This record gives sequence, structure tokens and C-alpha cells, in this order.
Amino acid sequence: MSKTSKIIDTVETNVIHAYNRYQIALKYGDGMYLYDEEGKKYLDFGSGIGVFALGYNNSEYNDCLKAQIDKLVHTSNYFYSEQAALASEKIVKATGLHKVFFTNSGAEAVEGALKLAKKYGGPDRTEIIAMEHSFHGRTIGAVSVTGNEHYREPFYPLLPDVKFAEFNNLDSVKSMVNEHTCAIIMETVQGEGGIRPAAREFIEGVRAICDENDILLILDEIQCGMGRSGEMFAYQTFGVTPDITLCAKALGCGVPIGAFVASKKVSDVLVAGDHGTTYGGNPLVCAAASKVFDLFESMDILSNVKEVSAYLYEKLAEIKKSNPHIVDHRGLGLMQGLEFDAPVKDKVLALLDAGVVTYAAGTNVIRFIPPLIVSKENVDEMVAILSSCL
Repeated sequence: MSKTSKIIDTVETNVIHAYNRYQIALKYGDGMYLYDEEGKKYLDFGSGIGVFALGYNNSEYNDCLKAQIDKLVHTSNYFYSEQAALASEKIVKATGLHKVFFTNSGAEAVEGALKLAKKYGGPDRTEIIAMEHSFHGRTIGAVSVTGNEHYREPFYPLLPDVKFAEFNNLDSVKSMVNEHTCAIIMETVQGEGGIRPAAREFIEGVRAICDENDILLILDEIQCGMGRSGEMFAYQTFGVTPDITLCAKALGCGVPIGAFVASKKVSDVLVAGDHGTTYGGNPLVCAAASKVFDLFESMDILSNVKEVSAYLYEKLAEIKKSNPHIVDHRGLGLMQGLEFDAPVKDKVLALLDAGVVTYAAGTNVIRFIPPLIVSKENVDEMVAILSSCL
């Protein structure tokens, strides 16, 4: 039995089967590439589902974590730490908001934001408007506002008073707003729902509705935030500021950290005892997040995203033009998708077999979300393999 087969058998024997995994055991990564136990090399256009913005084996990032491990990994939130102070200052500045709460994941960030919104609304304003085809996570609160019946149906009853509007249809949102609405939650760019950016008039219109009715706007930037759009947060491309934003994935570039960040209007709604977490914001993950912000600046990540994303868009547009089975190409920054007229599972597997990691978004969309260090040469390599697979 090969080492890969042994690893796969051991996992399948001992771990609850909640994932349909690729039959590959990865061993290490370097830059834009991953390597499996058999030594095969893969060009990564998935970045661990949007996590590894800085690519693999970044020496400055690794050294930061190693140094922090030798100092202090965890205490509790009864104490202050320099690492949390630095990380909080940088994320507040980057978001343009007022105060942050650190969590362990994106789903936990969603849960905290929902609690904040519900407390702000009070007993008479309990309704939340979410979007069809959205995805916010797997916990009960997060799945309650996820606009896909497939994810919700096995777990009813869920959080009550949630309505689903049509994304990018302002009239649909308006029709659901009433005196009981406390919040509207949506992704600035829908990820699992098929790589669908908000239209400018839609996100501006939703912000206006919230302002007119004292409703909180929660923008989920767990996947599309942290530079992927070409700005630190995708809502900044529209000149719109949410009341709460959600962040995770590339915030820590590999360590388990998330956050919800609140505007001054609502940053003091939660008080001691309202919310908490044992691991959230510990010295190790905050050291990582703080270093990520530093590296984004020193490596000029946003400039690279703007340059290479335009090149990727051009090359994927050429692929679409030459393939009659591709019905749409859309996205924002380094978060792009090709929609086909049939399921793409076989195409994703063919790409993987040919040495390129991608993921599906929904059923019919191939998602391209590479590390933000990606080069034009990497794009050319990926496109050549994609063309041959198609």
C-alpha cells in the first residue's frame, strides 16, 4: 500500500465523512505550488479556498509564527496581549470601521455579527434579510442566513425571521423591508453562489435602504476581502461602508482566525458577557494576522492583484470566446469564475489530474482564486492547461 493510500484509508476510518475529498494527500507547498506525497506538483489556483493569499512557505510569515510559538501561544481573553493590540489596530484601519471582535473562523464571525444585529434591533426588530444563492457558513446561525435550501433543509428548524431577497435586485430587497427588519446580510461578491459581484447600483441602493430605516448592513467579506478585489475590502471598490463586515480566510493566511468589525454606531452594543470565545484572538493567530498586514504592504500585494487580475480576466475572456459551452465569465479582482452549461466536476478533476488546483462554485462554475502573489506567467501556465483540458 502506498503512503497516500494509507493516509486516505486512515482518515476515512477515523474522521466523520463530511467532505468528498480529492484522492490526494498533500505534503508541502512553496510559493504558488503544492506537492503531494508522491512528489507530483500542482499549480494552485484555489489558495485553500481563498486562504493562502501570500502563497506557501513565505519565510517572513513562517519566522513570525515560529518566534511567537517560543513566546506565548495562548492565555485567555481575561488578559491583554501586544499581538492582539497590533492586529486590532491594523484591521480597524484597513476596514475603515471602529472596533473588532476576533473569532476562530468565518462562521463564528457570522454568528457574532448576527448576535450584535439582533441585540441592536431589540425584541421588536428581529427580522433579517439575506440573499438567495448566498453562503455564510455551516453553523446554525450562519446556515440560517445561507440562501441555498440544500444546506438548510436537513437542519430545520433554524433561526427564525429570516427572509431571502434576490441578489442584485433592489426591488426584491425593498419589498421585504418593514418595521421589524434589523439587518441585511450579503456577500459583496457571492462565492459559493457562483462568483457573482454585487452591482454598484444594488449595493449603493441597499446602503441607502439601511440608512433610511436604521437597518444594519452586514457585508460578508470572508472570501472576497483582504485584498482579493484589488482593494483591502471589496466594498471599498464601491465607496460603500457597512455597519459590520466579516473577515477570515486570508486574514491569517493559514491559522484559524476570523473577525467581525463594527462601525462606531454599533461597536458598543455588545458588552461584557454578551459574547465570547476561548481561543479567539490569541497571541499566535494575532501575530500571524498582524504580519499578514505588514507583508501586504511590503510586497505591494494590492498593486499585483490589480495588474494580474486584469490579465487573468483577459485570458479567461479568450477561453470563453473560444468555447461554446461557457455561458458566462464574471468576477472581481482575483476572484473569477467561468460558468458552463453543465456541471463542472469532471473539468475540475481533469485540471487536478493535469496539475492545477481549482474549485467549483455551485454546480456549473469553475472558480479561480489563486494566491495574491500570482504572476502573469502563472496565469499563462494555468490557461494553457485549462485550454488542453477543455
